[in-house]
Amino acid sequence: METIRNMFEHLHWSNHRILETLKNMEGENKQVKNLFSHILLAEHVWFTRLKGSDSSKLPIWAEVSLEVCAELVNQNLQNFKEFLSGFSNSDLEQIVLYRNSKGREFQNSVRDILTHVALHGQYHRGQINLLLRANESEPVNVDFVTFRR
Repeated sequence: METIRNMFEHLHWSNHRILETLKNMEGENKQVKNLFSHILLAEHVWFTRLKGSDSSKLPIWAEVSLEVCAELVNQNLQNFKEFLSGFSNSDLEQIVLYRNSKGREFQNSVRDILTHVALHGQYHRGQINLLLRANESEPVNVDFVTFRR
């Protein structure tokens, strides 16, 4: 559980750093904002699945404002913080049944879902940094070791 909690603390720290960078950027980079909103929307979808609710109608890709991104950053932080606070190692092995946006049914352990959420966001934050550099902006340091320092 300690590793999972550390991964989610890092996830939230990284989301805040990306959000602050986007707020302070001159102009708007639509691709960057869409990737960031995708990270946040996907986190919300996976949280919904972990809670046993239907996520099949929730958007994973949608154009949202930075204000909505800020709300999602805070909402996702609260949701996962509360969710993880009462969990133990044995709880991680629970199986979650869910349907994707196409209605197809899947099942995964809570551990696998939480690991996916953390890695999924970091993958897309790497893409965001690549786009920032390509547009001559400074990439955001979201390295785990920097977070731990």
